[in-house]
Amino acid sequence: MSPALRTLRQLNGADSLLLLLPGAYMTPEHFVEHGFFRAVEQRRLKLDLIAVDLGLDAVSSGDAIPAVVEQILIPARTDYRRVWLGGISLGGLLSLGLNADHPGIVDGLCLIAPYPGSRLTTNAIRRAGGLDLWQPTTEEMTDAENRVYCWLKAPPADFPVFVGYGTEDRFAAGMSAIAARFPAAARHTVPGGHDWPAWQILWEHFLDSGHFTA
Repeated sequence: MSPALRTLRQLNGADSLLLLLPGAYMTPEHFVEHGFFRAVEQRRLKLDLIAVDLGLDAVSSGDAIPAVVEQILIPARTDYRRVWLGGISLGGLLSLGLNADHPGIVDGLCLIAPYPGSRLTTNAIRRAGGLDLWQPTTEEMTDAENRVYCWLKAPPADFPVFVGYGTEDRFAAGMSAIAARFPAAARHTVPGGHDWPAWQILWEHFLDSGHFTA
């Protein structure tokens, strides 16, 4: 059994939960320090929050996501009417990967500045002439990033997604390619880079997008 994940929680008895996955070198405390929990509380949204501490070692070894599924998401399916998954940067990519590998386990995605993956992955897609023409081999599908992009080829039309990033983000080109796979209403950009000021504004846009009521 995986070690118990460390989490920070803001629970108010809501019937919806959003699980936040951190970016690289990020802890659950960063979500609190930068006002993510407070913004939900100020809006009095019917939304519980859990921010989880993953650690790069657990992500690299492949242990992190199974632990998230077993310890948080499976129990949440019993406790909540709706369960959303979100993350910043690497956490956004991990959210996409978890959703791709476990269809139906979450009801929506909040992707803030989602890291587009390694150049090995994105260059292979570019050389193929773009995502629609790219056809991964069976061996390539053993890689989590390739499974993300395979899912992005045809996301379910009725699957709720929010995806946003700063226009000066150093990964903006790759993030734009991810965002383009979703309807225009799901896509959001703000001035700024790959940093908390842009992410805070995007979080507020997400909370004000009407997915959760006060």
